Parts: sequence; C-alpha cells; structure tokens
Amino acid sequence: MDNYDLYDFATLAVRAGQDRTHERENSDPLFLTSSFVFESAAQAAACFSGNESGNIYSRFTNPTVRAFEQRLAALEGGESCVATASGMSAILATCLSLLKSGDHIVSSKDIFGTTRAIFNKYLARFGIETTFVPLADLTAWERAIQPNTRLFFLETPSNPLNEIADIAQLAQLSKKYQTLLVVDNCFCTPALQRPLELGADIIIHSATKYLDGQGRCVGGAVVGDKQRVGEEIFGFLRTAGPTLSPFNAWVFLKGLETLTLRMEAHSRQAQAIAEWLEKKPEVARVYYAGLASHPQHQLAAKQQSDFGGLLAFELKGGKAAAWTIIDSVSFISITANLGDTKSIITHPATTTHSRLSQEERESSGIKDGLVRLSVGLESVEDIKKDLQQGFDKL
Repeated sequence: MDNYDLYDFATLAVRAGQDRTHERENSDPLFLTSSFVFESAAQAAACFSGNESGNIYSRFTNPTVRAFEQRLAALEGGESCVATASGMSAILATCLSLLKSGDHIVSSKDIFGTTRAIFNKYLARFGIETTFVPLADLTAWERAIQPNTRLFFLETPSNPLNEIADIAQLAQLSKKYQTLLVVDNCFCTPALQRPLELGADIIIHSATKYLDGQGRCVGGAVVGDKQRVGEEIFGFLRTAGPTLSPFNAWVFLKGLETLTLRMEAHSRQAQAIAEWLEKKPEVARVYYAGLASHPQHQLAAKQQSDFGGLLAFELKGGKAAAWTIIDSVSFISITANLGDTKSIITHPATTTHSRLSQEERESSGIKDGLVRLSVGLESVEDIKKDLQQGFDKL
C-alpha cells in the first residue's frame, strides 16, 4: 500500500504497514531477533551513520515493531509513530524528549493516577512543574498558562468519569500560546476519535487497552509529526531504550485488524448498560458520554464517532455498596485493566487512583461509591444479570 490516503480506515487497520518478505507471507511476520547482519563493514557503517536505511538493533529498529508503528500512524493520520514498552513510558518519553528543566506543563486533573505521579514526583525533581486544571474549563486552562508553559496534556474522555474536552478549542489555545497539545487517545482509539485532525500535536496510547483488545500484552505509542516524534522521541527511545518487544508489536498488529468492529461493539454494549444502570434507584449517577443526560453529550457526539466502552456509576451507599456490587459478580473480571473483550469492574478510589491523596481524589470526582466498568463483548443480558446479583444484595 503506497498511498494510505486512497484507503478507508477499516482497510488500513488490516493492511497498513505490512512489508512482505521474500517468503511471500500473507499474515504479518514476527521478527524475534536482537540484531541484524550486514553484507559488509561499509554497509554497517552506512546504516549506523544514517546514510543508508536498514535494521540495526531491535532496541530501536525492528520490522515487526515498525509495521505496528506505521499502521497506527496511518490510523491516527500522523506522519510518525514511536512504539514504547508501555503507555506510561510513552508519556515519559514524550516529556523527557520535548521538555527541559524550567519548563511548565498544564494538565487536566482528570488523568490516570500514575500519570499524575510522573508529573508531580519525577518530572518535578528535574525542575519541570505542572499545574492541574478542570478538563472542560477552557478559561482555567488559559489562566494556568505561564511564560514557560510548553505543553498541554489531557485524556478525553477522562478515566473514569467520561468528561470531555473540546480538543479543537484547546488546540486553538495551545497555538495562541505556542505550546504543544498532547492528547491521550487510548479510550476512544482512532476508530472513534482522531485528535490530530482537531488540531492536537501529539497522540499518546496505552496499546495495552483497546488497541490490543484482549488483555494480552503491555505496550504504548506516541504519534505525531516527523520532527518531534520521528526524530526527537525516536532519538530518546534509541538512547534510553523503553522499547516495545517485537512479540508484543505482533500481538497489537493482530488487535488492530479488528479495531473497527470491536470499538463499534464496545460502544453499543456500553450504551445499553449505561441506560440500564441509569434506571437503578441505587445509582446516584452514571458517567457515560453516550447518555443524553451527560452534560457534554453533544460535544462528544461532535468530535467522536461513538462513545466507547468505558463507563462509571456512583452508588448511593458509598464504598460498602460499591464493594458489594464488585464482590457479587460471577464472571465479570475484578481487575484494574480496561479495553478487553472481557468485561472488567474495579473500584477506582482503592485501586487505579489510590496513590492520590483523599483531597486529590475528591477534587477529581473519584468518590468512594464510584465503580468503573469496562464493558466487554459478552452478552449484554448476561452482563446485566451478573451486575444484578450485587444490586439484589443492596
């Protein structure tokens, strides 16, 4: 496929990035090798100097990893992609590649707890400070900008409260103040949302989630332009080595082949579960942008093609009620991952966001009665029956 612009998304998800070998394989090959050989000392020197393209060492050049990078870049509409060992290493690589001591980040406060820890604990040690603002409050974003602000960071939809940021408006603001807009797109994936088309500069992915889709491997990716991603972040990866393994890249390639179908199904299933939960008298509120009751439903419908598979619901009975629901399920998995074909349930306040202080959790809306549900691809009726076991005990 020489020109990706000629093909639709679903075709690119199956075909983009594949470079067949002399063996003429139909499926993507898996290159489990640490290094690559050269025909001569002169060719080795040319590859190491960059005068000739070619594989050198799997820490930074591997055909299977490159196929995944090219396919994901095509799906996001980016020039370059760098695959990393995890979603967290993708965030760290982006910050350490593009920021320096004395720089400032403005981030939404509704981000993954470990991401907040990177900003507050580790980047802060090197003189990179972060100001946290409400995700949807554009005025707060602008007020937080300092002369040394270099980067905006956000997740949209947020995890787990499904709050939505207006990416286009934030992109205009970032360009006005000459900052980079970095969007974590792992909850929608490019199947449902393409932030680069809305003005974002860089996309972050935890490929562990929906890109894989079956909870098999850990990995991450950064997508953007050739200069920042293809040179700066790639250079960091080459030197520091938070590398995606070829095997994991091969698994993610298989996941991308079904991405369109899975995200459509996840969205359809989550919508049905959210509407069912909203009618429960024990539920104080359901957080899902696909609901007409969601305050940003129209914005989500505008910048997303669907609403995804992640939702949260708050129980009136607090932590005790939340734990009762979780402990009563028979087949829904109790784990902190998401984006799987298997439905997954967790209590954010004591798991994914437990490293935050009580004050930070409360300011982010992570209440003790909140339950997060990653809706899988089992029968919707069976998911309802499994959850109902907990409601019957309340």
